[in-house]
Amino acid sequence: MTGALLRYRVMAYIVGVGLIILVFVGMPLQYGAHQKAVVAVVGPIHGFLYIVYLAAALDMARRARFTLFQMVAMVGAGLLPFLAFYIERKVTRRVEEELLAA
Repeated sequence: MTGALLRYRVMAYIVGVGLIILVFVGMPLQYGAHQKAVVAVVGPIHGFLYIVYLAAALDMARRARFTLFQMVAMVGAGLLPFLAFYIERKVTRRVEEELLAA
């Protein structure tokens, strides 16, 4: 389970940072300065990495036997800025507690 946790954590940080760049840098540049380059580059990369993140999140949720609500929170974490970091921390704490208890 430690490998699945590491994969999930890496992808959560990558997708979280990519989404922050997209929303707080790319979107203001696109609509304020009419510069579409950041969105044109970061958007598709974030989309692809979000799919990889989903695979890692669902693998982690399956291995840790998360509830449906917890899985939905993990899926939604890649869609709202900063939520990926919060959910990642909660998932890591829960899994580490389970590993220590076992």
